[in-house]
Amino acid sequence: MRGGHTAACTLKSRGRRAKLKAHLEHGKQIDRAVLVGAPHRLLEERVVREHMLELERLTETAGGKVVGSLIQRLDTATPQTLIGSGKVIELRHLVAELEADLVIFDDDLKPNQAKNLEQAMDVRVMDRSELILDIFAVRARSREAKLQVELAQLEYLLPRLARMWTHLSRIRGGIGLRGPGETQIETDRRLIGRRISELKKKLKDVAAQRATQRKGRDGQFRAALVGYTNAGKSSVLRGLSGADLLVEDRLFATLDPATRQVDLGSGYTALLTDTVGFIRKLPHHLVASFRSTLEEAREADLILHVIDLSHPDWEAQRDVVNEVLGELDLTDRPQILLFNKVDRITHAEEQIHEIRARSLGETPAVFVSAVEEGGLEPVLEVLRARVRGRHPRVTIELPADSGEVIAAVHREGEVLSLEENGSRLRLTARIPAALLGRLKRDPEVELSEL
Repeated sequence: MRGGHTAACTLKSRGRRAKLKAHLEHGKQIDRAVLVGAPHRLLEERVVREHMLELERLTETAGGKVVGSLIQRLDTATPQTLIGSGKVIELRHLVAELEADLVIFDDDLKPNQAKNLEQAMDVRVMDRSELILDIFAVRARSREAKLQVELAQLEYLLPRLARMWTHLSRIRGGIGLRGPGETQIETDRRLIGRRISELKKKLKDVAAQRATQRKGRDGQFRAALVGYTNAGKSSVLRGLSGADLLVEDRLFATLDPATRQVDLGSGYTALLTDTVGFIRKLPHHLVASFRSTLEEAREADLILHVIDLSHPDWEAQRDVVNEVLGELDLTDRPQILLFNKVDRITHAEEQIHEIRARSLGETPAVFVSAVEEGGLEPVLEVLRARVRGRHPRVTIELPADSGEVIAAVHREGEVLSLEENGSRLRLTARIPAALLGRLKRDPEVELSEL
């Protein structure tokens, strides 16, 4: 978690990240952290507890050990330190008593607030956004994800450079590179600005490659899984596709989108994409950086919004996801609420009935379990119905010995009926547009759309 406080880390300090990665993989704790919440005075106590519990999980995900916490309810934030001066003193004593070396705030800190708090605590201070960015830096696997995270980190760092300053590069080349009297921090700002420009160009190239890949999928039904982190999106995708995907019970287990083909039965298939999970107060720079990745959701025919029904605060998590979808201009896409983990609900039938009644006339909802046998069948039914609705219903008359055409209709479409009349066959079927076009060009086939 030191990455937010040293600019060198943000410019790919591989040694530190490798060390942090090793700590995460081997379960070692590297920081003793005190968590600080500053919720509004009117926020429910239950919600405050959930927020602090989530911050604790984020800290543990980053490899830290939570040794204590402090909460101050506020009407308005203190400009210099967010929390009041008395709480700052209390926090300093708590940090010393618990021998903590890190303080993590659940709310975003302004650069001057973080600076003042570090001077008062004499330990490192970071906020929620910085913590999430650090987790993403460790979790990123693909080249695209690494570029996106580095861009978000640098854009977060730039206005905070005065506090986090350290040399970003020992290389100073080129005549006239440094102006008269230019300070090191000004040079570093220019280096960061140059790197940001490079990253944006590289991500633009990656986005173009993605667009080309999506064009190759034209004509296929596409659905995108979105949802709060740890809602079970990867489990749903693995259960539907049978693909060997990473599934872990922790926040942000996967960052890279994964697209798999799913056999829906009755001759139908769909492409299903798992996208990066959302979270409360997701850093703005991170949302902007991952915009190209989330284009998969924009191009989808259907968005499956996965919700962890077993979570006590699932409604708030649903609202967070909808807010992010709004930021990405995705609220106009057809959406289905996919309530996951019903196997963990004690009174499942009562709760499902209540939610159905509440959702009547709004976004359709299905209830599933990614771990129980047959628990994902409701999703398959929904996807089949959506795919079927896109396929025209036709009658096909052709010679009985047209084995290749008959096999194609069975393979790519849904045969509803089949009649044999001597040497000819009459089929009623739903078929995709691509197959319809091919059959129209076959002189031996007679077609009529119903």
